[in-house]
Amino acid sequence: MEITASLVKELRERTGAGMMECKKALSEAGGNIDAAAEALRKSGAAKADKKADRVTAEGRIGVAQDGGKAVLVEVNSETDFVANDVNFKNFVDAVAQAALASGAADVEALKSAKLPGGETVEESRATAIQKLGENIQIRRLVKVDGNNTVGAYVHTNGKIGVLVDLAGGNAELANGLAMHVAAMNPPHNKAADVPAEFVAKEKEIELAKMSEKDKAKPAEILEKIISGKINKIISEVTLYGQSYVLDSDKTVEQAVKAAGGDVVGFQRLVVGEGIEKVVEDYAAEVAKAMQV
Repeated sequence: MEITASLVKELRERTGAGMMECKKALSEAGGNIDAAAEALRKSGAAKADKKADRVTAEGRIGVAQDGGKAVLVEVNSETDFVANDVNFKNFVDAVAQAALASGAADVEALKSAKLPGGETVEESRATAIQKLGENIQIRRLVKVDGNNTVGAYVHTNGKIGVLVDLAGGNAELANGLAMHVAAMNPPHNKAADVPAEFVAKEKEIELAKMSEKDKAKPAEILEKIISGKINKIISEVTLYGQSYVLDSDKTVEQAVKAAGGDVVGFQRLVVGEGIEKVVEDYAAEVAKAMQV
């Protein structure tokens, strides 16, 4: 069968593989485009395996939401250049939608979820690796699945994503709170969520910082001084205690209660957090190459 330019073009659009790879696959498949596409998919998986050990500390956060259900996925690439490629962005969006539609509980389950085109997320990942030439990994998935109001926010650079689970209140408040969490990164939700060990350590530190004159004050006065300092620290490390970024005259707790709401919890993802990035010294690499 003659391998026409239109056939090569169709396979290329379908798989994202290079023109010569498509032409070769069609020739080996006798012009059968389905068989050629399958061969390229297998080839992409093989290439994905070869790249699997390469560090992926860049990438994007994808979000998908439907009422009280919402998901965030972190998809990593090796470079920020690929993270900003439209094909990578489309892949991240597709993965987020698949996570929401499938109800996958974790990344492992998400791999077998189907995309609209019929391929699985894992098969699509292999194709993306083949097309973009970098290791691509789906690292994390978090979700809210209930009947509450959900605030979902991904920052414009695609690097930070937040979900807020809000009982009561309204969508405007939920989304505002998601923006607040993205900006202020509170470690805890409410004062009751702060570990007792943290409070005890802070009390110890504050007491050590006090002058001997203050330490000599009556126990009840000393306790009030220490409590005031600890309450300030707790307000800084809790969502409810922080000043609300969209209305600095109120704390988040005041804004939430004024709207008749209660924050059940929140989740925040930052691309690459916890991954040790490899810093390439290209100047040194070129200098070394010139000495050979």
